[in-house]
Amino acid sequence: MSWPYKDLLGTRELSKEEILLILHTAESFKEISRRDIKKVPTLRGKTIITAFYEPSTRTRVSFEIAAKRLSADTISISGTTSSAVKGETLKDTGKNLESMRPDVIVIRHSMPGAPHILAKALASSIINGGDGAHEHPTQALLDLFTIREKKGGLDGLKVAIVGDIAHSRVARSNIFAMKKFDMDVTCCGPPTMIPPFLEDLGVNVEYKLDKALADKDVIMMLRIQKERGGVSVIPSVKEYAMLYSLKEEHLQKANNGVIIMHPGPMNRGIEISDAVADGPYSVILDQVENGVAVRMAILFLLLGGES
Repeated sequence: MSWPYKDLLGTRELSKEEILLILHTAESFKEISRRDIKKVPTLRGKTIITAFYEPSTRTRVSFEIAAKRLSADTISISGTTSSAVKGETLKDTGKNLESMRPDVIVIRHSMPGAPHILAKALASSIINGGDGAHEHPTQALLDLFTIREKKGGLDGLKVAIVGDIAHSRVARSNIFAMKKFDMDVTCCGPPTMIPPFLEDLGVNVEYKLDKALADKDVIMMLRIQKERGGVSVIPSVKEYAMLYSLKEEHLQKANNGVIIMHPGPMNRGIEISDAVADGPYSVILDQVENGVAVRMAILFLLLGGES
């Protein structure tokens, strides 16, 4: 099965089979990262540009490592070092970059839909590295890869996503992807952090943490999105931490073998305690490691690779 799209813009439009293609392909690439020589010539001669208009550690670095391990050339630009600060439009920036003949542009932008604008305007493949509070597809795909790796499968698992759902692109992409596998998803947070009509996406809504965690196989914690106004919709961060911070005693409500996830960056003591973040049920660093393999797989498939 070959990849049918020029771009990767979100998980909502992906089928179950297309998601599985990415996960199967990532399995073979994970082994490369554990070799002494962490490089294969698969994408030699290809050029990948990462254009990040918002801060990033994990996504940006893992895309660059993924590209280099496939022997592609990488160029990195940021909003503060691009001509955007001089008033150049996103579309013009994209057109100028494309004139240098890159093969893939990975973009993170505060404006929802920014990758879609570039995808329509450019012939280069566009990967959404996160657009506002809209989607973050590669994070959701690495999350599914990690869940399947730890739980042995995906179909029918019970998942709790806890935190600032309203402002979270990670939550949206995960919900879209998880529902393709008939996963039972419960979203939990203060009423002001739960977007209206969320149940229309096929998820459950719960406002009390203990109830949300009952009988769950996977718990995904999210940080308060301060840069998108998350703090302004709660009385105080201290009160939020009292009601929604995940502590060891909460894990007794979940199923045996529950795994704890977080897309990062973590705000320890606010949405998650040190004991849980560093504890035996945490797979947070596994998510980071798996991000490289999944992004290798995506680059490979977008540039013509087949499973």
